[in-house]
Amino acid sequence: MSISERTITNLVTLEERDIPGLIALSASIGWDYDKEEIHTVMSSGKVYGHKNEEGKIVSSAAIIPYGLSVASIGMVIVHQDYRGIGLGRKVTQKCLDSVSCAKMVMLIATDEGKPMYESMGFRTADSVHKYLCDNYLSMRSTDALNIEIIPMRKEDLSQVTKLDKDAFGEERRTFLINRISQAKESLVVKSLDGTIIGFGLSILGPMNLILGPIVAPDHHTASLLIDKLANNHQGKLRIDIPSGNEDFMFHLEKCGFGKVSRPPIMIKNSKQLPPRNKTLYGIAAQIFG
Repeated sequence: MSISERTITNLVTLEERDIPGLIALSASIGWDYDKEEIHTVMSSGKVYGHKNEEGKIVSSAAIIPYGLSVASIGMVIVHQDYRGIGLGRKVTQKCLDSVSCAKMVMLIATDEGKPMYESMGFRTADSVHKYLCDNYLSMRSTDALNIEIIPMRKEDLSQVTKLDKDAFGEERRTFLINRISQAKESLVVKSLDGTIIGFGLSILGPMNLILGPIVAPDHHTASLLIDKLANNHQGKLRIDIPSGNEDFMFHLEKCGFGKVSRPPIMIKNSKQLPPRNKTLYGIAAQIFG
């Protein structure tokens, strides 16, 4: 039976009670969003979607605003049975309409979604490198870096937020609070004088332990953070690494990670990504930019 737009309800803002439906929609295309991840998305931004006549969610897209100048779009999903009638474009446009046209909007595209985003004015600005690991091999650096890696404390938030802003290119305090609350582990790197110079989080998902964001002054320190977060985990690991971190990626490959894809970072309302200081070694997740 063909689907027409008459069988679709109005595009709505999705709420906490819709999380089970979003999990089912995600699973229908092989993605692994769970309750905790969607809760973090909703606490940090907005999720929109279409429902059919029975109230089943058949499309979704989320937008997470950061500071005054950046927003990230993700979770763009259309159920297989409802493709071809423009729902993906409409729900993505709803996200765009929810923020100022002065904001740079970014997303990490799938091969399938890239043509639609290009037709909506997005352009490729960079890429990320998706790495997975089935069996992590610890390879601790023997360099004397004179640092300490310890659990993050509440009083560390202001320094962590500043490090993240310089690394990512915009302030993400609200998101960081939500992500740290969700995290399995939250670590900070301190120099000998007690200054926080890096941090890393791990998020336990249904399929992978997600490593990120990872912010560090150099790839040696980033590698030590990964070792602390990954060591003793029994299961698969995932990290998404921004371009320009070849030494870090080479190290991870020696530890058992393998690159599985290189999706494009696409942006709208700007010609380039926000200025970054090259300390971002792992993004939080593709939905968060």
